[in-house]
Amino acid sequence: MDETESVTGSRQHSHIFLGAGYETSERKTWAVIWLCGAMMITEIVGGSLFGSIALVADGMHMSTHAGALLLAALAYAYARRHANDPRFTFGTGKFGDLAGFTSAIILLMIALLIGYEAVGRLLAPVPIQFAEAIPIAALGLAVNIASAWILSGGGHHHGHSHEHASTRRTNHAAHDHDETHRIATLDGVVVLQVFEDGVPPHFRLTAEAGAALTADSVVLETVRPDGTRQLFTMVDHGDCLESVEEIPEPHEFKANVRIGRDAYSVVFEEHEHAHGAALRDNNMQAAVLHVVADATVSVLVIVGLLLARVFGWIWIDPVVGLVGASVITSWSYTLVRDTGAILLDMTPDRRMADNLRRTIEDGGDSLADLHLWRLGPGHLGAILLISTTKEGRGPAYYRAKLARFRSLSHLTIEVTQVV
Repeated sequence: MDETESVTGSRQHSHIFLGAGYETSERKTWAVIWLCGAMMITEIVGGSLFGSIALVADGMHMSTHAGALLLAALAYAYARRHANDPRFTFGTGKFGDLAGFTSAIILLMIALLIGYEAVGRLLAPVPIQFAEAIPIAALGLAVNIASAWILSGGGHHHGHSHEHASTRRTNHAAHDHDETHRIATLDGVVVLQVFEDGVPPHFRLTAEAGAALTADSVVLETVRPDGTRQLFTMVDHGDCLESVEEIPEPHEFKANVRIGRDAYSVVFEEHEHAHGAALRDNNMQAAVLHVVADATVSVLVIVGLLLARVFGWIWIDPVVGLVGASVITSWSYTLVRDTGAILLDMTPDRRMADNLRRTIEDGGDSLADLHLWRLGPGHLGAILLISTTKEGRGPAYYRAKLARFRSLSHLTIEVTQVV
Protein backbone atom coordinates (compact mmCIF):
# COMPACT_ATOMS: atom_id res chain seq x y z
CA MET A 1 0.00 0.00 0.00
CA ASP A 2 1.33 3.42 -0.93
CA GLU A 3 0.71 6.38 1.29
CA THR A 4 1.55 9.95 0.37
CA GLU A 5 1.85 12.82 2.83
CA SER A 6 2.56 16.41 1.99
CA VAL A 7 3.33 19.45 4.07
CA THR A 8 4.31 22.96 3.11
CA GLY A 9 5.58 25.61 5.42
CA SER A 10 8.12 28.26 6.29
CA ARG A 11 10.26 28.35 9.37
CA GLN A 12 9.19 31.94 9.98
CA HIS A 13 5.65 31.39 8.70
CA SER A 14 6.02 34.38 6.40
CA HIS A 15 6.94 35.15 2.83
CA ILE A 16 9.38 37.97 3.52
CA PHE A 17 12.53 36.89 1.71
CA LEU A 18 14.50 40.13 1.58
CA GLY A 19 18.27 40.08 1.97
CA ALA A 20 20.15 41.07 5.10
CA GLY A 21 20.73 44.82 5.38
CA TYR A 22 18.03 45.52 2.80
CA GLU A 23 17.03 48.96 4.14
CA THR A 24 20.68 49.99 4.55
CA SER A 25 21.34 49.13 0.90
CA GLU A 26 18.31 51.17 -0.11
CA ARG A 27 19.53 54.23 1.83
CA LYS A 28 23.01 53.97 0.33
CA THR A 29 21.59 53.77 -3.18
CA TRP A 30 19.48 56.91 -2.64
CA ALA A 31 22.55 58.74 -1.31
CA VAL A 32 24.48 57.94 -4.48
CA ILE A 33 21.53 59.00 -6.63
CA TRP A 34 21.54 62.43 -4.97
CA LEU A 35 25.29 62.70 -5.49
CA CYS A 36 25.10 61.74 -9.17
CA GLY A 37 22.04 63.93 -9.67
CA ALA A 38 23.77 66.98 -8.20
CA MET A 39 26.82 66.31 -10.37
CA MET A 40 24.63 65.87 -13.45
CA ILE A 41 22.76 69.15 -12.90
CA THR A 42 25.99 71.03 -12.17
CA GLU A 43 27.61 69.80 -15.39
CA ILE A 44 24.61 70.46 -17.62
CA VAL A 45 23.92 73.94 -16.20
CA GLY A 46 27.60 74.85 -16.07
CA GLY A 47 28.20 73.60 -19.60
CA SER A 48 25.22 75.57 -20.91
CA LEU A 49 26.29 78.77 -19.18
CA PHE A 50 29.93 78.55 -20.27
CA GLY A 51 29.36 77.04 -23.71
CA SER A 52 31.10 73.72 -23.00
CA ILE A 53 29.57 70.93 -25.06
CA ALA A 54 31.90 68.42 -23.41
CA LEU A 55 30.58 69.37 -19.96
CA VAL A 56 26.98 69.02 -21.13
CA ALA A 57 27.75 65.64 -22.74
CA ASP A 58 29.33 64.33 -19.54
CA GLY A 59 26.30 65.52 -17.58
CA MET A 60 24.00 63.62 -19.94
CA HIS A 61 26.23 60.57 -19.58
CA MET A 62 25.96 60.88 -15.79
CA SER A 63 22.17 60.89 -16.14
CA THR A 64 22.20 57.33 -17.55
CA HIS A 65 23.92 56.04 -14.41
CA ALA A 66 21.63 58.08 -12.17
CA GLY A 67 18.69 56.45 -13.98
CA ALA A 68 20.10 52.96 -13.45
CA LEU A 69 20.68 53.68 -9.75
CA LEU A 70 17.13 55.04 -9.50
CA LEU A 71 15.90 51.72 -10.86
CA ALA A 72 17.83 49.91 -8.10
CA ALA A 73 16.46 52.21 -5.37
CA LEU A 74 12.87 51.83 -6.61
CA ALA A 75 13.28 48.04 -6.64
CA TYR A 76 14.40 48.13 -3.00
CA ALA A 77 11.50 50.39 -2.04
CA TYR A 78 8.86 48.41 -3.94
CA ALA A 79 10.05 45.07 -2.57
CA ARG A 80 10.01 46.43 0.97
CA ARG A 81 6.56 48.01 0.70
CA HIS A 82 4.96 44.93 -0.85
CA ALA A 83 6.81 42.33 1.22
CA ASN A 84 3.53 41.21 2.82
CA ASP A 85 1.40 41.44 -0.32
CA PRO A 86 -0.33 38.04 -0.71
CA ARG A 87 -0.36 38.44 -4.49
CA PHE A 88 3.36 37.61 -4.49
CA THR A 89 3.26 33.86 -3.81
CA PHE A 90 6.94 33.63 -2.93
CA GLY A 91 7.46 37.18 -1.70
CA THR A 92 9.24 40.11 -3.34
CA GLY A 93 12.83 38.97 -2.88
CA LYS A 94 13.38 38.68 -6.64
CA PHE A 95 12.69 42.33 -7.39
CA GLY A 96 16.37 43.02 -6.84
CA ASP A 97 17.29 40.35 -9.39
CA LEU A 98 14.82 41.78 -11.89
CA ALA A 99 16.25 45.26 -11.37
CA GLY A 100 19.78 43.88 -11.66
CA PHE A 101 18.92 42.14 -14.93
CA THR A 102 17.39 45.33 -16.35
CA SER A 103 20.31 47.43 -15.15
CA ALA A 104 22.75 45.03 -16.80
CA ILE A 105 20.89 45.44 -20.11
CA ILE A 106 21.13 49.24 -19.74
CA LEU A 107 24.85 48.95 -19.03
CA LEU A 108 25.28 46.73 -22.07
CA MET A 109 23.54 49.34 -24.23
CA ILE A 110 25.86 52.03 -22.85
CA ALA A 111 28.84 49.86 -23.76
CA LEU A 112 27.53 49.44 -27.30
CA LEU A 113 27.05 53.22 -27.63
CA ILE A 114 30.60 53.84 -26.39
CA GLY A 115 31.90 51.28 -28.89
CA TYR A 116 29.89 52.82 -31.72
CA GLU A 117 31.18 56.30 -30.92
CA ALA A 118 34.75 55.01 -30.65
CA VAL A 119 34.61 53.31 -34.07
CA GLY A 120 33.19 56.51 -35.57
CA ARG A 121 36.07 58.55 -34.17
CA LEU A 122 38.61 56.04 -35.45
CA LEU A 123 37.22 56.42 -38.94
CA ALA A 124 36.73 60.18 -38.68
CA PRO A 125 38.94 61.73 -35.96
CA VAL A 126 37.73 64.94 -34.32
CA PRO A 127 39.76 67.59 -32.47
CA ILE A 128 39.96 67.10 -28.69
CA GLN A 129 39.64 70.03 -26.27
CA PHE A 130 42.18 68.73 -23.76
CA ALA A 131 41.83 71.69 -21.37
CA GLU A 132 38.17 70.82 -20.80
CA ALA A 133 38.10 67.04 -21.33
CA ILE A 134 40.80 66.05 -18.82
CA PRO A 135 39.37 67.98 -15.81
CA ILE A 136 35.86 66.68 -16.60
CA ALA A 137 37.11 63.08 -16.72
CA ALA A 138 38.96 63.61 -13.42
CA LEU A 139 35.85 65.11 -11.80
CA GLY A 140 33.75 62.20 -13.05
CA LEU A 141 36.29 59.75 -11.61
CA ALA A 142 36.14 61.48 -8.22
CA VAL A 143 32.34 61.26 -8.17
CA ASN A 144 32.42 57.57 -9.08
CA ILE A 145 35.01 56.79 -6.41
CA ALA A 146 32.82 58.55 -3.84
CA SER A 147 29.77 56.64 -5.08
CA ALA A 148 31.54 53.29 -4.86
CA TRP A 149 32.72 54.19 -1.34
CA ILE A 150 29.15 54.95 -0.26
CA LEU A 151 27.67 51.80 -1.84
CA SER A 152 30.36 49.64 -0.24
CA GLY A 153 29.36 50.92 3.19
CA GLY A 154 31.96 53.61 3.71
CA GLY A 155 34.89 51.27 3.29
CA HIS A 156 33.30 48.34 5.14
CA HIS A 157 31.99 46.25 2.29
CA HIS A 158 31.10 42.73 3.40
CA GLY A 159 31.74 40.87 0.18
CA HIS A 160 34.63 38.41 0.33
CA SER A 161 35.07 37.46 -3.29
CA HIS A 162 38.14 39.63 -3.85
CA GLU A 163 39.69 39.87 -0.39
CA HIS A 164 43.09 38.63 0.65
CA ALA A 165 43.14 35.51 2.79
CA SER A 166 44.33 37.37 5.88
CA THR A 167 41.52 39.91 5.48
CA ARG A 168 38.97 37.14 5.15
CA ARG A 169 40.35 35.58 8.32
CA THR A 170 39.87 38.78 10.31
CA ASN A 171 36.39 39.57 8.95
CA HIS A 172 35.13 36.05 9.37
CA ALA A 173 36.40 35.75 12.92
CA ALA A 174 34.55 38.93 13.82
CA HIS A 175 31.18 37.39 13.07
CA ASP A 176 29.49 34.99 15.42
CA HIS A 177 28.14 31.99 13.55
CA ASP A 178 27.00 28.42 14.09
CA GLU A 179 30.51 26.94 13.88
CA THR A 180 32.19 29.23 16.42
CA HIS A 181 32.64 28.50 20.14
CA ARG A 182 34.15 30.70 22.86
CA ILE A 183 36.02 28.68 25.49
CA ALA A 184 36.73 30.20 28.89
CA THR A 185 40.13 28.97 30.05
CA LEU A 186 42.05 29.77 33.26
CA ASP A 187 44.24 32.19 31.26
CA GLY A 188 41.48 33.89 29.30
CA VAL A 189 39.01 33.26 26.47
CA VAL A 190 39.90 31.42 23.26
CA VAL A 191 37.69 31.10 20.18
CA LEU A 192 37.48 27.80 18.29
CA GLN A 193 35.85 27.94 14.87
CA VAL A 194 35.43 25.96 11.69
CA PHE A 195 36.69 28.37 9.04
CA GLU A 196 35.59 27.75 5.45
CA ASP A 197 35.08 31.16 3.85
CA GLY A 198 36.17 30.42 0.28
CA VAL A 199 38.70 27.80 1.43
CA PRO A 200 38.53 24.13 2.53
CA PRO A 201 37.30 23.84 6.15
CA HIS A 202 39.97 24.02 8.86
CA PHE A 203 39.92 24.60 12.60
CA ARG A 204 41.11 28.01 13.79
CA LEU A 205 41.88 28.77 17.42
CA THR A 206 42.21 32.44 18.36
CA ALA A 207 43.18 33.91 21.72
CA GLU A 208 41.30 36.88 23.12
CA ALA A 209 42.76 39.36 25.62
CA GLY A 210 44.58 37.62 28.43
CA ALA A 211 44.96 34.21 26.77
CA ALA A 212 48.16 32.83 25.27
CA LEU A 213 48.37 30.06 22.67
CA THR A 214 51.22 28.14 21.09
CA ALA A 215 50.95 25.30 18.61
CA ASP A 216 52.94 23.02 20.93
CA SER A 217 50.54 23.54 23.83
CA VAL A 218 47.32 22.65 21.94
CA VAL A 219 45.93 19.19 21.17
CA LEU A 220 42.64 19.00 19.27
CA GLU A 221 40.63 15.83 18.65
CA THR A 222 37.13 15.32 17.21
CA VAL A 223 34.74 12.55 18.21
CA ARG A 224 31.87 11.89 15.81
CA PRO A 225 28.48 10.35 16.72
CA ASP A 226 29.63 6.96 15.39
CA GLY A 227 32.70 7.03 17.67
CA THR A 228 35.23 7.94 14.95
CA ARG A 229 38.14 10.00 16.31
CA GLN A 230 40.55 12.29 14.47
CA LEU A 231 43.54 14.26 15.75
CA PHE A 232 44.39 17.65 14.22
CA THR A 233 47.83 19.21 14.10
CA MET A 234 47.84 22.95 14.79
CA VAL A 235 50.29 25.44 13.25
CA ASP A 236 50.86 29.11 14.10
CA HIS A 237 49.54 31.65 11.54
CA GLY A 238 50.42 34.71 13.58
CA ASP A 239 46.93 35.87 14.55
CA CYS A 240 45.59 32.35 15.14
CA LEU A 241 46.41 28.65 15.23
CA GLU A 242 45.11 26.68 12.24
CA SER A 243 44.79 22.94 11.70
CA VAL A 244 46.94 21.35 9.02
CA GLU A 245 44.25 18.79 8.24
CA GLU A 246 40.94 19.66 6.59
CA ILE A 247 37.72 18.88 8.47
CA PRO A 248 35.64 16.19 6.72
CA GLU A 249 31.91 16.66 6.22
CA PRO A 250 29.58 16.69 8.04
CA HIS A 251 30.62 19.17 10.72
CA GLU A 252 28.78 17.39 13.51
CA PHE A 253 31.07 16.21 16.30
CA LYS A 254 32.45 16.89 19.77
CA ALA A 255 35.78 18.71 19.76
CA ASN A 256 38.09 17.90 22.67
CA VAL A 257 40.65 20.66 23.11
CA ARG A 258 43.62 20.34 25.45
CA ILE A 259 45.47 23.60 26.16
CA GLY A 260 48.49 22.87 28.30
CA ARG A 261 47.25 20.66 31.14
CA ASP A 262 43.60 21.69 30.90
CA ALA A 263 40.98 19.96 28.74
CA TYR A 264 37.77 21.41 27.30
CA SER A 265 34.97 20.01 25.15
CA VAL A 266 32.58 21.79 22.77
CA VAL A 267 29.89 20.36 20.50
CA PHE A 268 29.57 21.38 16.85
CA GLU A 269 26.23 20.91 15.12
CA GLU A 270 25.93 20.85 11.36
CA HIS A 271 24.31 24.08 10.14
CA GLU A 272 24.50 24.83 6.46
CA HIS A 273 23.85 28.15 4.78
CA ALA A 274 23.58 29.16 1.15
CA HIS A 275 26.75 29.87 -0.80
CA GLY A 276 27.84 32.11 -3.65
CA ALA A 277 25.10 33.25 -6.03
CA ALA A 278 22.39 32.23 -3.56
CA LEU A 279 23.57 34.96 -1.16
CA ARG A 280 24.45 37.78 -3.54
CA ASP A 281 22.37 40.97 -3.66
CA ASN A 282 22.27 41.41 -7.43
CA ASN A 283 20.50 44.75 -7.17
CA MET A 284 23.39 46.21 -5.18
CA GLN A 285 25.90 44.45 -7.41
CA ALA A 286 24.34 46.12 -10.46
CA ALA A 287 24.48 49.53 -8.77
CA VAL A 288 28.13 49.05 -7.84
CA LEU A 289 28.88 47.75 -11.34
CA HIS A 290 27.54 50.96 -12.87
CA VAL A 291 29.79 53.23 -10.83
CA VAL A 292 32.81 50.92 -11.14
CA ALA A 293 32.31 50.70 -14.90
CA ASP A 294 32.08 54.48 -15.14
CA ALA A 295 35.18 54.87 -12.95
CA THR A 296 37.07 52.40 -15.14
CA VAL A 297 36.11 54.31 -18.27
CA SER A 298 37.16 57.58 -16.58
CA VAL A 299 40.61 56.16 -15.78
CA LEU A 300 41.04 54.87 -19.33
CA VAL A 301 39.86 58.20 -20.77
CA ILE A 302 42.31 60.17 -18.60
CA VAL A 303 45.19 57.92 -19.65
CA GLY A 304 44.16 58.15 -23.30
CA LEU A 305 43.81 61.95 -23.19
CA LEU A 306 47.18 62.40 -21.52
CA LEU A 307 48.90 60.18 -24.12
CA ALA A 308 47.12 61.98 -26.93
CA ARG A 309 48.12 65.38 -25.54
CA VAL A 310 51.79 64.48 -24.90
CA PHE A 311 52.50 62.37 -28.01
CA GLY A 312 49.82 63.63 -30.37
CA TRP A 313 48.21 60.18 -30.59
CA ILE A 314 44.67 61.27 -31.36
CA TRP A 315 43.80 57.68 -32.26
CA ILE A 316 44.48 56.48 -28.69
CA ASP A 317 41.30 58.12 -27.37
CA PRO A 318 38.85 55.98 -29.42
CA VAL A 319 41.03 52.88 -28.89
CA VAL A 320 40.73 53.39 -25.13
CA GLY A 321 36.98 53.79 -25.63
CA LEU A 322 36.83 50.39 -27.35
CA VAL A 323 38.78 48.78 -24.50
CA GLY A 324 36.40 50.29 -21.96
CA ALA A 325 33.37 49.14 -23.95
CA SER A 326 34.76 45.60 -24.09
CA VAL A 327 35.33 45.49 -20.33
CA ILE A 328 31.84 46.80 -19.57
CA THR A 329 30.30 44.32 -22.03
CA SER A 330 32.01 41.45 -20.21
CA TRP A 331 30.76 42.64 -16.82
CA SER A 332 27.26 43.18 -18.18
CA TYR A 333 27.14 39.70 -19.66
CA THR A 334 28.13 38.15 -16.32
CA LEU A 335 25.39 40.05 -14.50
CA VAL A 336 22.78 39.18 -17.16
CA ARG A 337 23.76 35.51 -16.89
CA ASP A 338 23.60 35.43 -13.09
CA THR A 339 20.34 37.35 -12.70
CA GLY A 340 18.73 35.56 -15.63
CA ALA A 341 19.48 32.20 -14.01
CA ILE A 342 17.69 33.32 -10.84
CA LEU A 343 14.69 34.70 -12.72
CA LEU A 344 14.40 31.36 -14.54
CA ASP A 345 14.61 29.46 -11.21
CA MET A 346 17.80 27.60 -12.01
CA THR A 347 19.37 25.77 -9.06
CA PRO A 348 21.32 28.54 -7.26
CA ASP A 349 23.55 26.35 -5.10
CA ARG A 350 24.69 22.99 -6.45
CA ARG A 351 26.59 22.24 -3.25
CA MET A 352 23.45 22.61 -1.15
CA ALA A 353 21.42 20.54 -3.62
CA ASP A 354 23.97 17.72 -3.37
CA ASN A 355 24.02 17.96 0.42
CA LEU A 356 20.22 17.86 0.56
CA ARG A 357 20.22 14.69 -1.52
CA ARG A 358 22.99 13.15 0.58
CA THR A 359 21.19 13.95 3.84
CA ILE A 360 18.02 12.19 2.70
CA GLU A 361 19.62 9.20 1.00
CA ASP A 362 22.19 8.51 3.73
CA GLY A 363 19.28 7.36 5.87
CA GLY A 364 18.29 4.69 3.37
CA ASP A 365 15.53 6.70 1.68
CA SER A 366 15.28 7.81 -1.94
CA LEU A 367 14.97 11.42 -3.09
CA ALA A 368 12.82 10.96 -6.17
CA ASP A 369 12.60 14.66 -7.06
CA LEU A 370 14.23 17.87 -5.88
CA HIS A 371 13.52 21.49 -6.80
CA LEU A 372 15.74 24.19 -5.30
CA TRP A 373 15.41 27.85 -6.22
CA ARG A 374 16.22 31.29 -4.87
CA LEU A 375 13.50 33.40 -3.23
CA GLY A 376 15.77 36.32 -2.35
CA PRO A 377 19.34 36.96 -1.17
CA GLY A 378 20.13 34.21 1.34
CA HIS A 379 16.63 32.68 1.10
CA LEU A 380 15.99 29.44 -0.80
CA GLY A 381 12.84 27.48 -1.51
CA ALA A 382 12.83 23.69 -1.91
CA ILE A 383 10.37 20.97 -2.89
CA LEU A 384 11.36 17.38 -2.08
CA LEU A 385 9.63 14.17 -3.12
CA ILE A 386 10.90 11.37 -0.88
CA SER A 387 10.25 7.63 -1.20
CA THR A 388 10.77 5.52 1.91
CA THR A 389 10.19 1.97 3.06
CA LYS A 390 10.47 2.93 6.72
CA GLU A 391 7.32 3.13 8.82
CA GLY A 392 6.60 6.35 10.66
CA ARG A 393 8.79 8.60 8.57
CA GLY A 394 6.50 11.47 7.65
CA PRO A 395 7.21 15.06 6.63
CA ALA A 396 7.93 16.09 10.23
CA TYR A 397 10.75 13.54 10.43
CA TYR A 398 12.46 14.88 7.32
CA ARG A 399 11.82 18.49 8.30
CA ALA A 400 13.75 17.88 11.52
CA LYS A 401 16.51 16.16 9.53
CA LEU A 402 16.84 19.18 7.24
CA ALA A 403 16.78 21.73 10.07
CA ARG A 404 20.52 22.37 9.67
CA PHE A 405 19.92 23.95 6.24
CA ARG A 406 19.24 27.41 7.63
CA SER A 407 18.78 29.06 4.20
CA LEU A 408 15.71 26.93 3.37
CA SER A 409 13.13 29.61 4.11
CA HIS A 410 10.26 27.83 2.35
CA LEU A 411 10.22 24.04 2.43
CA THR A 412 7.72 21.61 0.89
CA ILE A 413 8.08 17.90 1.61
CA GLU A 414 6.08 15.08 0.05
CA VAL A 415 6.61 11.55 1.38
CA THR A 416 5.59 8.34 -0.36
CA GLN A 417 5.51 5.19 1.76
CA VAL A 418 6.58 2.23 -0.40
CA VAL A 419 5.54 -1.23 0.73
